Amino acid sequence: MIPIALPMLGEDEADAARAAVLSGWVSQGPEVAAFEREFAARVGAAHACAVSNCTTALHLALTALEIGPGDEVITVSHSFIATANCIRYCGATPVFVDIEADTYNIDLEQAAAAITARTRAIIVVHQMGMPCDLPFLAALAKRHGIALVEDAACAAGSRIRVGGEWEPVGRPRGDVACFSFHPRKVITTGEGGMLVTADPRLDRKFRLLRQHGMNVSDAVRHAAPQVIFEQYSEVGFNYRMTDIQAAVGRGQLRRLPDLVAQRRVLAARYRELLHDIPGLRLPVEPEWAHSNWQSYCVRLPDWADQRKVMQRLLDQGVATRRGIMCAHREAPYTAGRLRHDLQRSEQAQDRAILLPIYAQMGEADQARVASLLRAELG
Repeated sequence: MIPIALPMLGEDEADAARAAVLSGWVSQGPEVAAFEREFAARVGAAHACAVSNCTTALHLALTALEIGPGDEVITVSHSFIATANCIRYCGATPVFVDIEADTYNIDLEQAAAAITARTRAIIVVHQMGMPCDLPFLAALAKRHGIALVEDAACAAGSRIRVGGEWEPVGRPRGDVACFSFHPRKVITTGEGGMLVTADPRLDRKFRLLRQHGMNVSDAVRHAAPQVIFEQYSEVGFNYRMTDIQAAVGRGQLRRLPDLVAQRRVLAARYRELLHDIPGLRLPVEPEWAHSNWQSYCVRLPDWADQRKVMQRLLDQGVATRRGIMCAHREAPYTAGRLRHDLQRSEQAQDRAILLPIYAQMGEADQARVASLLRAELG
């Protein structure tokens, strides 16, 4: 079986996890603090706050920005449902706009047109690792006095070109960027997430809220020469990352440049292998973007049956996934009726499939995937 994804984990990560276990400090502690410093340095951000996953990161971002009932947050339906759910967690209303057909990212004109007096934020999704047009979106948010939150779940290691210089996704262009370390992502801690920001006030809020609103951290209390009684100034959450996860994450972060480089080689090879299949649309990378190619998404010809193609590939030992889901089609967001104005989002879900891609994928396996797909579509 050729899997859809495969984490690159080795002896370095195993040794790091063992050291954390044997240290006696396995909850949020020194490894988390080190991972935060190293991740912030990697993306060029002043602050990074580690949490339990990217969903909790997005929830903390909106909570810290004081998004609440009566507010609207513009985003895409074409994303994992957590993007919409975190808006609902705050009691706010998600306002879905469509995507661009080629990059699968938010349609810039529709995002601008959707802004109303109730809009408090835009959540942009760097879908499958492909960066959005952050300079445009940051300027749009600033012009209207609203927050810009990046759902960068898939985008660790991706880059954009700004003013002739390449910079990592996560270097603050908006208010906060949120990353995921799920096993399907380029680097993983099993589960885990990270918020990065240039705003020290937001960073302090994240750190307070991730630990039940406790005003004194475990690390400070354990190191103090006097007895400290903590206080809980507001309702918070248990959104902490463990030191075991962070130790693994530090090892993964050291691998990140090589992992992205290898994925870019694989994406280029897929293009060579698949470019001449009639009707098959390959993903588009803008000239100002460097994707980490967290996923490789192809659009099937109009006549092809998505489920049948996927099943035939699975029967022959190749795992795929359907195009990214659309939240507006799911029960919590239909409000009892279906909407049909997000056509490009729906077509991406219904017509696209994700092909296997992972750093240790060999040329023979990649050629096999391409050959089987060609046979199904030829």
